[in-house]
Amino acid sequence: MPVFKKPFRMSVWQRRSTKAAVHFFALGYIVWLFFAGITDNLGPDPVDTLINETGIWAIYFLLATLTLSPLAKWLPSPEPIQFRRLIGIYAFVYACAHLSTYLLFELQLDMSLIASELVSRPYIIVGMFALLLLLALTLTSFKCIQRKMGKQWQKLHNTIYLILPLTLLHFSWSQKTFWQEPIWYWLLGLQVMWPRLTAYIKKRKHHKERAKERERKKEAAVV
Repeated sequence: MPVFKKPFRMSVWQRRSTKAAVHFFALGYIVWLFFAGITDNLGPDPVDTLINETGIWAIYFLLATLTLSPLAKWLPSPEPIQFRRLIGIYAFVYACAHLSTYLLFELQLDMSLIASELVSRPYIIVGMFALLLLLALTLTSFKCIQRKMGKQWQKLHNTIYLILPLTLLHFSWSQKTFWQEPIWYWLLGLQVMWPRLTAYIKKRKHHKERAKERERKKEAAVV
């Protein structure tokens, strides 16, 4: 049920200020993380902390991106959609930082070690596949590309519903358990996806009922 009777609107100043706040936090936090790592202020294992923090925040930004459409309907307001591309790009930035930290500092770009890790830890392949999909969404997130792609753009960007479970699978697999910490992220993901799942089920049911109705009309016409 919508919160407001009339669509909620933000002023240009409010919209710009909110975007500036997102930039300030997202960029500021990742810069602070790497600065703290370089200055040895991230605990006994700074590389592990960097990998974990960038990965977790990539999930947070991904969940936030998926929350904006339901929020827009709930308010109701088109305003949350204005921030979807921005937050989605930061999900990609943090995911890139997560992978880069692992390759540069953990594996030190040792190709034989990287190949060995891919074989022994297949969850890395799952994470890289999710990152490649995020890359595709980021590169095609501009309006000029959206216009050129037409209907194909929406089909491509619907893969975000695949990226989330892949990302959560990567995280859970890396933790060697679906319980403890990972289960909370799965529950959050399910809550974010639930309105879309119910809408999809209703749509499929409606299409099946219409198909059956058409079949009955054809049979009646033949008789």
